[in-house]
Amino acid sequence: NAVIGRYKLSVQSTSRDSSSSASLGTFVLLFNPWSSGDDVFMPSKAECEEYVLEEFGIIFAGNKNHISSFGWNFGQFQGDILDICLSMLDRSLSYRQDPITDVSHRHDPKYLGRVLSAMVNANDDQGVVLGNWSGDYEGGKSPSSWTGSGEILQNWKKSGFRPVRYGQCWVFAAVLTTVLRCLGIPTRTITNFSSAHDADGNLRVDEFYDASGNHLNRAADSIWNFHVWNESWFTRSDLGPSYSGWQILDATPQEESEGIYQCGPASRKAIKEGDVELDYDCPFVFAEVNADCMYWNYDTSTGKKTLIFSQSTTIGQAISTKAVGRDDRVDVTNDYKYEEGSKKERDIFKKARKKLGLEDKFDPTAPTPQEIEQKPDISGKFKVAGPLQVGKDLNLILVLANLQSDAKTAHINMTAWSTVYTRRPVRGIWKDSISVTLSPKEEKQFPIKIPYTEYQQQLTTDNTIQVTALCHVEGGIQVLVQRDITLDNPTIDIQILGEAKVNREVDVEVIFTNPIDTEVTDCVLQVEGSDLLRGILEIDVPPLKAGENSSTKFQLIPFEAGPKHLLVNFSCDKFANIKTFKMVNV
Repeated sequence: NAVIGRYKLSVQSTSRDSSSSASLGTFVLLFNPWSSGDDVFMPSKAECEEYVLEEFGIIFAGNKNHISSFGWNFGQFQGDILDICLSMLDRSLSYRQDPITDVSHRHDPKYLGRVLSAMVNANDDQGVVLGNWSGDYEGGKSPSSWTGSGEILQNWKKSGFRPVRYGQCWVFAAVLTTVLRCLGIPTRTITNFSSAHDADGNLRVDEFYDASGNHLNRAADSIWNFHVWNESWFTRSDLGPSYSGWQILDATPQEESEGIYQCGPASRKAIKEGDVELDYDCPFVFAEVNADCMYWNYDTSTGKKTLIFSQSTTIGQAISTKAVGRDDRVDVTNDYKYEEGSKKERDIFKKARKKLGLEDKFDPTAPTPQEIEQKPDISGKFKVAGPLQVGKDLNLILVLANLQSDAKTAHINMTAWSTVYTRRPVRGIWKDSISVTLSPKEEKQFPIKIPYTEYQQQLTTDNTIQVTALCHVEGGIQVLVQRDITLDNPTIDIQILGEAKVNREVDVEVIFTNPIDTEVTDCVLQVEGSDLLRGILEIDVPPLKAGENSSTKFQLIPFEAGPKHLLVNFSCDKFANIKTFKMVNV
């Protein structure tokens, strides 16, 4: 339980009439998850290997219907990363305000986890990474172009500790993973799909649509396609043994906690049991995986809002992390909540509402029971009919079904917008409207085609499109049909030509085929990998004509033996950040 950090070690020798002291140098004391007396003790050796020693990770993204993943180079043992992590502690607000108290708390992983969750984002304290969710990344690097934490931490130090531009949730989470693993605290990244950002603390997320079906950007609340945070492993002496184990930390600046953009540690056990009154920030994390959703129609001229429908099972799905010792996805949703729709899960939700004082308080913004009970006359969904790939036309089918035994007429306004992964609309792509009459119990299908030429200019680097159909049913309530679509980039392939040996050159070939019928230009290849090369290799690739193959060769000189990971990121004017990774056995 000693304070972690840099110590000076000296030896003092005393003889009868004199004493002298000689410095032996310095050492850095870290947390020790292999030691049973330590707050971060992790009994499983394999988990210590993965969550402390492993420098490569996989982060899950996309959306709940279509989970994708990419590699990340945490690189916690490379170069001067340890020095940078220690200097982060000395640049925190807590240290600046009261250095003696701050240092005296550095034996405590829950204290350090909270301080570092604030330091990784630039808000409040000139921390490491500046967030940007606008879709415009002028003046910095697009968040999806990073492939590792090393470059970010090095840039922060080199610039005289000015925030690095730009990050989004996975960047904050990956950098925090690097820092905590470096200090010896077992840590992993967690992706929550359909993640709620409940800004007003009422365990409810409101979304607004206008009569044309455009998703309005007028609520502080939002539902992200996915959100990435961290779990770190340590005891909770402040809460009691049943709340020890995995603790949630979130360095993405979403809401202030005690006046600062920091979040956690929230005990995962407390989240599952609805014990939202416990430290720290449990209500916000509980909402991220459990909030109810309300979808409203908002009349922009009168300001009147009408409930379209509400859902209690949308939020917090397919909660994912990388497997121990394998490059696979593990689903940990059941560690966050009881089965969706079960009585136990609803009881926990009520318990959390009660603890937050939401049960007894009248909420004028909430829908009335009558509004919630309304039943729609028709149902609808978007089906995918064809490949979801950048460069290909987007083909969908709107399926509408009449649920009643009399005919129904509906006027349908459809829109498609490019979004960022937080589902914030950025640019309109397409709109259309149709009128439909459905016989009793009839189902009809309406094909929709959005050509590549129409969406190509509008797409953000997240490759996400939100498609909406707002159905105005004559004599009935409105029906909202929507789908969030994530398009896949084309693939890229890495070949290791020959055997990789320490301090010997080995050739690597990267192959990319241009899948579209126009030339692609401004092609750049970015390569990194802990123990395989120092820093980042950037290679300019000549333009590629329609359908043309490119082969790029370069050399590595690995400097450590064992299984290592090479990460590649290819970008050009038509495709942003095509990523892949390859395990290299050195």
